[in-house]
Amino acid sequence: MSTMATKMFSRPISSAFRAASRPSPSFASRFIQPQSRLSPFTLRLLSTETRAAIDKAVESAPVVLFMKGTPETPQCGFSRASIQILGLQGVDPAKFTAFNVLEDEALRQGIKEYSEWPTIPQLYVDKEFVGGCDIIVAMHQNGELAKLLDEKKVLVPAEGDAPK
Repeated sequence: MSTMATKMFSRPISSAFRAASRPSPSFASRFIQPQSRLSPFTLRLLSTETRAAIDKAVESAPVVLFMKGTPETPQCGFSRASIQILGLQGVDPAKFTAFNVLEDEALRQGIKEYSEWPTIPQLYVDKEFVGGCDIIVAMHQNGELAKLLDEKKVLVPAEGDAPK
């Protein structure tokens, strides 16, 4: 048996009985009113380094998509749908960047905490969180996404609108 395993199981019997006699947290929590409605997901703290890296990523282009895979090879259907919608909307590739969350576990978990949104992909326009695939699809269908992208001037200029 390893030293670590020996130490783990070698505490005095009296402390084991004290631990066993304490009410379990789930039992005690029935009698205590929660001070906050925040979920454990929301309560986790994002490291300063991860937050700074995500801030920098969000600021790196007017349109930023955190996705699984790359725009050329999306690794999930929701990421694929989001990329297709941005393409249909006519987002200017020069004003767009994507980050593959599958390449970095800290980014994958951190972006969910950063936005307080549990799913990926996540779209940011002009440093503002827009939403996940479901929101992108709904906004695409009702015209809100086209209006937002046009207002933020992130679309490829139409032939007649090209600067002379």
